[in-house]
Amino acid sequence: MSRINPYTLQMQITQMFTRGQSLFALMKVQDWLREHNQNPLEYEIIFHQKPGPPGSKEVMVIKIELKRRDGEPVDPWLQEQANLHT
Repeated sequence: MSRINPYTLQMQITQMFTRGQSLFALMKVQDWLREHNQNPLEYEIIFHQKPGPPGSKEVMVIKIELKRRDGEPVDPWLQEQANLHT
C-alpha cells in the first residue's frame, strides 16, 4: 500500500525547484509513473517553469510535460494527474 501524501505531484516538484533540489525532480516523476503502472523509460519528462497564479503565494509553478518516446499520445488522464494542483 502506498503512502498517502496530501501534496500533488506538481506541488512536490514545484517545492523541489524552489528549494534548489531540481536534480531530484526527474526521479520523483519517474517514481510517480511507476506508482501509476507506467514504465518511466517510455516517457520523456520535461519541466516548464511558469509564473504562479495571480493572488497566490507561489512565485512560480512547474508544469510537467510527459511525452511518449514511441510517438504515441500520452493518456490525457495521466497528463492531467501529473499537473493536478489543489
